[in-house]
Amino acid sequence: MASQVRIAIIGAGAVADYHHVPGIRLDPRAQLVAACDPNEQLLVKRKTDWSISKVTTDYREIANDPAIDAVIICTPNDTHYPITMACLDGGKHVMCEKPLGLNATEAYEMCNKARAKNLRHMTAFTYRFAPSMRYLRELVHSGNLGVPRHFRSQRFLDWPETSWGWRQYKKNAGAGDLFDMTIHRIDYAQDLMGRMTSICGAVAQYAPRDRTPDGKACPPSEVDDWSALICQFERGAVGVLEGTTLAKGYHYDGFGHDWAEVNGSEATAVYQLREPNTILVGKHGESLQKVEVPAEFLAPAGSPRNPSEGVPSTVFRYDLSWEFVSAIVEGRDAIPGFDHGASAQAVADAVLESFEKRTWINIPAR
Repeated sequence: MASQVRIAIIGAGAVADYHHVPGIRLDPRAQLVAACDPNEQLLVKRKTDWSISKVTTDYREIANDPAIDAVIICTPNDTHYPITMACLDGGKHVMCEKPLGLNATEAYEMCNKARAKNLRHMTAFTYRFAPSMRYLRELVHSGNLGVPRHFRSQRFLDWPETSWGWRQYKKNAGAGDLFDMTIHRIDYAQDLMGRMTSICGAVAQYAPRDRTPDGKACPPSEVDDWSALICQFERGAVGVLEGTTLAKGYHYDGFGHDWAEVNGSEATAVYQLREPNTILVGKHGESLQKVEVPAEFLAPAGSPRNPSEGVPSTVFRYDLSWEFVSAIVEGRDAIPGFDHGASAQAVADAVLESFEKRTWINIPAR
């Protein structure tokens, strides 16, 4: 490998530009060297925006290029599996956006291939890197809350009811809010509380989304815009998770309402996306009080990011690429890996099965 980890981005849209490119630019161990996207006009723009010379519309060129060490995949959900498998075959380390595949079978195959080839693999579960989430994990795992009893999360967004493009069709997206937003909460719930062993879930659709933002007619949405589940965790706790894109009045500068809490036998602690550098904590007989997140949890050790700079609810996302590059340089597993992505996908799949059958679904360990 070269002195720097040479990274290509496949899928050059807003997610890559917002989350991943700023993180790569902050890291002296990394270099963005190429981009791939079917939109040739966008690639012309990215050559300038990202200061790169290599662009292509064919992901196979990226997969087979020996001058590229790693890829970050930010494409539609139905392309994650074939692109990842091709890049792994080409010897590339891979970070992929969630959901890893359209189902858990695809996700576990991606994980197994990465492991078999001894390549680093990572699922882009952004909120694991929020300072308050990192500190909440410490409070839970250290026993400072006592025995964890309940997990609860709400992800409420006030989005327009116009078309989501590819995201609203099952063949491309698999599901809606469930695969896009609730799957993040499934992931960090399991990181905090242990694996979900059984769930009862539901989805619903309220917005037809049969018009584009500029008013043109389009095929209506086929996926959910609300999802929820009740779960049991392997360590004995229970959880309730709910997400929607149709919560009027929950705009909050586009960040929406993102709340997650753990009720323990001794205390409660709460993460909020809008204030990721603080956490709410309360003990028995008290009320929740806002507490500053300790400095050591504001950014990963060694990260070049200055936690005091930028919008707090945005800048922690840059640490995804730091973790990915660190895992490559140090020859260790990235966290969260494809194994975490596949586990969350199995739960999301079970939500759809539960709603279809109107019953609880057991989720076996894998």
